[in-house]
Amino acid sequence: MTTLGVEEEYLLLDPVTGLPVPLADKVRTAAGLGPSVTAQEVQSELLQAQVEVATPVCGTLEEAAGHLQRLRHAVAAAAERHGCRLAACGTSPLRHGRPEAVTDKARYRAMRTQAPQLVAEQLVNGMHVHVAVPGREEGVQVMNRLRVWLPALTAMSANSPLWDGHDTGFASWRTVVFSRWPVSGTPPYFHDVADYDRRVQRLVKSRLISDPGQLYWQIRLSAQYPTIEVRCLDVQLRVDDAVMLAGLVRALVNTELEAVAADTPAPDWAPELLGAALWHAARHGLGDTLHDLDGNAHPAGDVLYQLLRHATPALEASGDTRRVAALVDRLLQDGTGADRQRAALADGGLRAVTDLIGAESTAP
Repeated sequence: MTTLGVEEEYLLLDPVTGLPVPLADKVRTAAGLGPSVTAQEVQSELLQAQVEVATPVCGTLEEAAGHLQRLRHAVAAAAERHGCRLAACGTSPLRHGRPEAVTDKARYRAMRTQAPQLVAEQLVNGMHVHVAVPGREEGVQVMNRLRVWLPALTAMSANSPLWDGHDTGFASWRTVVFSRWPVSGTPPYFHDVADYDRRVQRLVKSRLISDPGQLYWQIRLSAQYPTIEVRCLDVQLRVDDAVMLAGLVRALVNTELEAVAADTPAPDWAPELLGAALWHAARHGLGDTLHDLDGNAHPAGDVLYQLLRHATPALEASGDTRRVAALVDRLLQDGTGADRQRAALADGGLRAVTDLIGAESTAP
């Protein structure tokens, strides 16, 4: 069975004010000292108000779910011991009027020097899914085919509607914030892995990026692992939604590996269509249209069911069909994390949003 791993980024918020608090080093240390968590599983992020976790390599969705639940509970308990709260939301609903403290690493200090305002506004949290691929060539060809599903995955994962205490009008404001880095958004089409490497090396040689870690494309080859890394997802309020998305991503990767083996051409979308469709998905989430494999607009639910049909053979092969399909149905009924945050804001203001995020971040 194809293996996968999940990375999640969280905020640390004051439970009373809802503002970010720069306690990541203390929370990471406390979480890593627990008997159920290794220090390598809880990692630093750009800002001191953020923490990242990474699951071990998983063979099944049940394994991934168990690890995410374990890691969330460990970080949440550590945060509580230091007077703050774990928040699995794509953006911070509130911000200070001053920049957040940057984690004291050379890489992060260099980023602050390069783009101080972008770093100051980087209170955004994503979910990254790594899926094993047989080789880098196959990984590049899968990337070419997965690009057309980025808008649908972005819409499904939308969980960042709030910023500076108000509704941005976007379901995934994180997508917009992150798109301002030099190499971001939808990756280009690559002819082969040599083309990929040549273009990445040109970016580094031109000093436009310092290293391949600054490739902020929504899909990329992992520089550390034999995986393809899908990065378009907002971190999820609930673990089971994260697991659903991880299962879908794995199924899509396996589906496209079959297409690569059969020499099936990648869908031919113009770059401007892909970029605009991704923006549209970030703007509306599942509340409007999405675009099918041919680039035509349809109701979001129709496109999600097309995605499920496309991935069903791979879901069947891994035994994930029932679980993933049921969660997609629930998503269409209950809405995304962005929808739930907006409902909480309408019912009880920002305090209700903070309470929602805190309650759901460690729920099953």
